[in-house]
Amino acid sequence: MRSDQLGETELPKRLALPVFCSDPISSNAYATQEILLVLALGGATAVTFTPVIALFVVTLLAIVTLSYRQTIHAYPDGGGAYAVSKENLGRRASLVAAGALLTDYVLTVAVSIAAGVDNFTSAFPALLPYTVPLCLGLIAGVTLMNLRGVKESGTVFAIPTYGFLVSVFVMLAVGAAQSWSGAAPVAESAGFGYHASDLTGIALVALLFRSFASGCTALTGVEAVSNGVPAFRTPKSRNAAFTLMAMSGLAISMMLGISLLATTSGIHIAEHADELTGTPEGYVQRTVLAQLSAAVFGNNSVGFYAVQLSTTMILILAANTAFNGFPILASQLAADRFLPKQLRRRGDRLVFSNGIVMLSTVAALLVYVFDGSVSRLIQLYILGVFVSFTLSQTGMVVHWWREARDGGWRPRLVSSTVVNLVGATVTALVLVIVLLTKFTHGAWMVVVAVPVLVLIMLNIRRHYDRVSRDLRPRATGITLPSRVHAIVLVSQLNEPTLKALAIARANRPSTITALRVDTDHERTRKLLDDWEGRDIPVRLVMVASPFRELINPIVDYLMSLQIGPRDVVEVFVPEYVVGHWWEQILHNQSALRLKSRLLFMPGVIVTSVPFQLASAEPLSLPRVGSGSDDVAR
Repeated sequence: MRSDQLGETELPKRLALPVFCSDPISSNAYATQEILLVLALGGATAVTFTPVIALFVVTLLAIVTLSYRQTIHAYPDGGGAYAVSKENLGRRASLVAAGALLTDYVLTVAVSIAAGVDNFTSAFPALLPYTVPLCLGLIAGVTLMNLRGVKESGTVFAIPTYGFLVSVFVMLAVGAAQSWSGAAPVAESAGFGYHASDLTGIALVALLFRSFASGCTALTGVEAVSNGVPAFRTPKSRNAAFTLMAMSGLAISMMLGISLLATTSGIHIAEHADELTGTPEGYVQRTVLAQLSAAVFGNNSVGFYAVQLSTTMILILAANTAFNGFPILASQLAADRFLPKQLRRRGDRLVFSNGIVMLSTVAALLVYVFDGSVSRLIQLYILGVFVSFTLSQTGMVVHWWREARDGGWRPRLVSSTVVNLVGATVTALVLVIVLLTKFTHGAWMVVVAVPVLVLIMLNIRRHYDRVSRDLRPRATGITLPSRVHAIVLVSQLNEPTLKALAIARANRPSTITALRVDTDHERTRKLLDDWEGRDIPVRLVMVASPFRELINPIVDYLMSLQIGPRDVVEVFVPEYVVGHWWEQILHNQSALRLKSRLLFMPGVIVTSVPFQLASAEPLSLPRVGSGSDDVAR
């Protein structure tokens, strides 16, 4: 796709919702479950707090949504935590936000894919031993989809996302109707109990805080909409804000509905099935949504499989939110020279291909290391999200304060400041809760990873700054070389050698010398005979190499040349161009090592003289000057 087709990849709201919001929407598939898993440690009494914890989580989601709505309008070119922090809080704060976000984008892919496979293997237990291969295969599939372009991936992901929304809301509506009619759905685990004794006092409060921190997985991905404003159709800010509010409304409704239905249907779930009492022999624990859909629609019914399959698909496709957010953020960091410049460029499908490949590679590595375990991966989750939330909202408070300082406190500025101040305060408190309750359960890895990422980015920036200083043109200008001395490397007298000699002579150097390193007396003698037989008008110099080295004798010869301080030595290296990767292993290895060495010699220029072998002919491009005029235009 050409660069001028970028507008054709911009998203309408109906496609932007599944592309940017599948993560926070799909997290409802496991957010309530994570709350229940923690509360199960406190016995039956603690589990009764599930709806209360869910209410606190959705209240937090509403606050964060309103805060980011302000950000979208204030930063129509993309107002993620990095951009906001960079402008208002300074470089280091912005890099902390960026490092936290990059970490959580990777974890979003790993957790979403692992949760999707976990849900699928719950329906088809025979596939349980293949959890890791399934995860890796699905990451590869989502990667390929995103490499094809955001508009096409948006179309593909729309159907599963809307399918999940419809199936879950139908399940909640039917479950509510059954409850009101007096035939409330009963979960398969309703008759079970907990081995854990009921907690009270400080221990119960601590457990409630921990369950709240786990339930905050429902907030992952909210940042993606503000980061991805440039991908929306015009008017970008208004469309992005509408999409964000729609996502929040859907996520809040689902979170409350699933939590209430899980409580009324009597679901019992624990980290391991043996932590429950009253379970039959060989009992296999199913996910919360699986138990709810079985209770509402009947086990193995059409409705049951509709919920299961749509849940599996959206959990897999929720990774797409990260596949849109991570490359855009990486591109912004690369543009600011904190990441390699390769991450800044779009590929031929107008997507940030390098960022997509990097994200999928790191996520796949995490899945492999953690054996595709959702319970292990999810302990690393959330912390980075709330670091970026807090920095972003704090940056917005500074942004509004600066506007008020320049133009006075207008009603709009007052309300905007209050919204973001509340958002910053609340997310900072939640960050402390998450850090305290999850640190020993795996969050410490993120605490280590984010500063390491910040140090890496700072070092990359220092490198690019150093290179910029080195490349800056001198005030005195560039001095032309006094003379150019050509050295043509010769191993045997063949067509590539003759071509290199011809090109060297055509450049009209001040002197020209053919250089042969004598590592084989018989081949050297044959070269001398061939050279004299062809009567080549170039001086042939032999350099002895008693230890059969090739590179050091050439370097020593170049250093021994008696030339002026402004003279330049141009070394011509004949090289074979091959058509197959395995042929590359058989050729050019000495030339590659030699060029790598000569690049560090001041006053030496290395010129490769390519010679296409027959195997390379199918890959050869048209001869220079044979193309149309369209390229020049």
